[in-house]
Amino acid sequence: MPTARPPEVQAYSPAEARELLTAANEDRLYTLWAVAMGIGLRKGEALGLRWSDVSLEAGWLRVRQTLARENGGLVFAEPKTARSRRTVPLPSVCVAALRHHRDRQDLELSATEPYWDDHGLVFCSTIGSPIDPDNVNRAFDKLCATATAGVRRVRVHDLRHTCATLLLAQGVPARVVMEILGHSQISVTLNTYTHVVSELQQEAMNRIDDVFDPPPVDDDGDGPDTGPDD
Repeated sequence: MPTARPPEVQAYSPAEARELLTAANEDRLYTLWAVAMGIGLRKGEALGLRWSDVSLEAGWLRVRQTLARENGGLVFAEPKTARSRRTVPLPSVCVAALRHHRDRQDLELSATEPYWDDHGLVFCSTIGSPIDPDNVNRAFDKLCATATAGVRRVRVHDLRHTCATLLLAQGVPARVVMEILGHSQISVTLNTYTHVVSELQQEAMNRIDDVFDPPPVDDDGDGPDTGPDD
């Protein structure tokens, strides 16, 4: 049987990423979207993230568990691979979003404290319990559909792809992107984002053209000097 092809990467452009965050400014899950695009967390990694694994003062977070569905219920599980267990530095936009999110969560806790189901989660329901991943999908679809300017509908997982493509487009080495995303091998990074890597290769070759412009010519002025015949 033919090998199943993975879904095509549908990443946002920088302008679309900004448009999404602007549209989501008042959304309860704004910070989840910001973190997904900012550091490329998988959906399960974000939903399993605990405040004890986050240091806003030092500017990093650790991926130590994920939220997954098993046998019809939600369970906390080990990350996908050994490399998925990682420490990721936070850009300032994510630090600011997480601070605001923590303040908002504290208000929710105060309002429902007798019923608060405390798991120490960064992203949880309005009573502290884990969020069903399907509800995250529905919330994101609704955000895209109701955004004033109209945001292109992609999968939640494509926010992770957005992070990778934006980093690569900014010239961040593929090895570094691999570590941030928690890929098991660099080949996964390169194969997933072939289109971006190809564009970067062309850009690199254009820089070689800049170095040799105008091209060297031989003494006769007839063309490039090819050097000795041997």
